[in-house]
Amino acid sequence: MKRLMTALCLLAAPASAQTLDDIVRLDVLPGWRTADGTHVAGLQITLAPGWKTYWRAPGDAGIPPQIDFAASNNVGSARFIWPVPEVFDQSGMRSIGYTDGVVVPVELTPNAQGEMTLTGMLDIGVCEEICIPVRLPFDLTLPAQGQRDPVIVASLVNRPLTAAEASVTAATCAVSPNADGLTLTATLSMPQAGRIEEVVIEAGDPLVWVSEPDVARSGGQLTATVDMVHVSGGGFALDRSAVRVTVLGSDHAVDIQGCSAG
Repeated sequence: MKRLMTALCLLAAPASAQTLDDIVRLDVLPGWRTADGTHVAGLQITLAPGWKTYWRAPGDAGIPPQIDFAASNNVGSARFIWPVPEVFDQSGMRSIGYTDGVVVPVELTPNAQGEMTLTGMLDIGVCEEICIPVRLPFDLTLPAQGQRDPVIVASLVNRPLTAAEASVTAATCAVSPNADGLTLTATLSMPQAGRIEEVVIEAGDPLVWVSEPDVARSGGQLTATVDMVHVSGGGFALDRSAVRVTVLGSDHAVDIQGCSAG
């Protein structure tokens, strides 16, 4: 495992005397080539005790992670597989992320046979009493074969269930206009994911802000209602097939991609 992290950008100073190197480190886990020719690697973020970083949809109090791998060599596409996150209360607002660190598996599709070089930049927020945006570069040549890494495998296991795995039988989205944009109500026919169920709805468009949902359950149906507002302040078209609903239950999480008209 090769340490790659050098901070390039620090926009807010920590309240304590800790340096950035004391707070956050990024390592690329080289991973292995799969039977179908893809390559599984991992981005390992290690944080000082008590520090947090954010999930792909961080909530109103969070900083969304951004990953740029355009400078990579022989990498056609990348799919980032985010493990199940935690839900935090941050100054009265909901945030979603990870305590002390996380390993994010990434499935890479090469353009051709041979080695791949994973090169790019990870922008994340890290928080204790305050939040610090940091920019972390990475650059590692991945082996043509490699070996299965139990650390990456553990993160792959700790992913949300798919809709089929969680016995979701229907997912509909009713949409209506409001003064600022759209109101969406997702209705999910599914067994309970635990005594506590948090819901996150993503519009599929990074320019659309989504509010925290009002959530209710009645028997085998879970409903979540959100407001959606485009950053331009104007109207927008919503692609229901791009809507992503994640249920973070106290027993397990469920990832539902796309919903039909309801």
